[in-house]
Amino acid sequence: MALLRSLAVAAPLLVASHAQAPTFAGGTPTGSSPFARPTDLNAIPVSANASGAGGPLLQSFVSYSIEFAFFPDYAGNASYPNLFSNNLLESISAFSGTKPYIRVGGNTQDYALYDASLSVATNGTYIPSISKDYPLILSIGPSFFESYSTWPNTKFIHGFNLAKNTTDDRVKLLDTVPLVCKALGGGKLLYWELGNEPDLYKTSAQGRVRPPTWTESDYVSEWIDVTGKIGVSMAKSCTNMTRSYAYQYIAPSFAGTNNSLKPLTTWKDNLNAANYIALFSSHNYIGGATQPGVTLQGTLMNHASTVASVSKQIDTANALAQAGMTIPYILGETNSLYNEGAPGLSNAFGAALWGVDFNLYCAATGIKRVHMHQGTNYRYASWQPVDTPTTTKGTKPPFYGNIAVAAALGDLTVDKVQVEHLPLPDNTEAAYAIYANNSLARVMVINMAEYNYSAATVDSRPDVTYNFTVPTSCAGVGVVQRLIANGSDAITGVTFNGRSYNYELDLGKPRLLGNVTKDDITWVGEDGIFAVKVPYSSAALVQLSC
Repeated sequence: MALLRSLAVAAPLLVASHAQAPTFAGGTPTGSSPFARPTDLNAIPVSANASGAGGPLLQSFVSYSIEFAFFPDYAGNASYPNLFSNNLLESISAFSGTKPYIRVGGNTQDYALYDASLSVATNGTYIPSISKDYPLILSIGPSFFESYSTWPNTKFIHGFNLAKNTTDDRVKLLDTVPLVCKALGGGKLLYWELGNEPDLYKTSAQGRVRPPTWTESDYVSEWIDVTGKIGVSMAKSCTNMTRSYAYQYIAPSFAGTNNSLKPLTTWKDNLNAANYIALFSSHNYIGGATQPGVTLQGTLMNHASTVASVSKQIDTANALAQAGMTIPYILGETNSLYNEGAPGLSNAFGAALWGVDFNLYCAATGIKRVHMHQGTNYRYASWQPVDTPTTTKGTKPPFYGNIAVAAALGDLTVDKVQVEHLPLPDNTEAAYAIYANNSLARVMVINMAEYNYSAATVDSRPDVTYNFTVPTSCAGVGVVQRLIANGSDAITGVTFNGRSYNYELDLGKPRLLGNVTKDDITWVGEDGIFAVKVPYSSAALVQLSC
């Protein structure tokens, strides 16, 4: 694979104008905003082509990872499909051309043991002293696999249990193979996965499942052995799924880049000896929910934090490429703060802005797809799929960030889409150029300066005006679509381009609101200069006609 570009926050070539009340020369087109034509020519340059961008993205760049134990909550079953979840997935598809790909995995994938007599989809036992967020003892029954039938036109990655490795555990694993391969027939299968974060197996706070002497070579031998046995079992009931083009995995699904097993060593130990691996999958979290000093402004709404975190993935991807790896590099699981997020941080609008910056930075640096992790009652979830004693069913602010990213990238089934990072001078802001088939199509600007509306005075929200120079072929009308809420601490009242995706309005289907701006207008001059005003704690996507 081509080497991924490692980007860092540096002084930009030209600095954005930060005037609070800009003045403009020339006329304003009918129906346009009042900030149509800047006089400040100190503008951010944007290239006409994608020569400085990351490589083309895979379809369904905006995808999800759903905690194994809670997949039936998110999807429902054959009798009661979760229509709310499906509506949200359809809304992503309306921008991207395909529904998000769904990885069914996470920690509980490695706890799940099959019980053919179980009359319900799951039976879990929580151990609060270890984790209050998910069961550490988990049985799944035959009806678990019904959940793969509820979302039309959706492709899945099914996660098999690797951690539990007694003889009986392996028999129970292989007993699920006929069920899941039949459930994912008819085009529903994307890939398989075996094991979640095996680089933590001998160190995990949830319980160590391998001895301290377990090495990368041991892991590789075990992974190859078990994937081979799964393939043999699958050939007996779903022959078509064991053909070379169909029997493929994402791997190694490590928790990070520098834990007890190292990605590069694992790859050099010939993890892909059987040529089963379609995508190299890594996991990434910006920080921890209970880490000291974690704040909305300092951790999530901080471009430097995102750059530092993603750069570790880029360094690993480059090292793998130099070692001869040619398959795409993805984040098979990621979100804001590990341990399922922190209230007031991961579920606030500021986390939606973080999600836009994080996903577009990944796209700009060569990561081909991102699966945002979800779980019932998880603080960082994009939506809560069911009502529980602690959390109300509904759309959460992070989902609006997912929608904004999908809108920025556009239809990935039609265009070859690439993203370029446009460095800005402050860590509270970020900008990106999006190219379709090597032609500039959109510019995204994210202002992450914290604005807490609950503590603010009336009409005190500042804004920043950003000036850009784009190719003169883009002259004319630019359409501004805004991701906005009352402030970075908002939990409700979020919109993208004037639309709400709230459960309460129409089961998550997009609903245009009458009191929020939609399709604002900015004027791109004949010299290619345009301005866009962005309030603190908001983002603006400028659709160009180049």
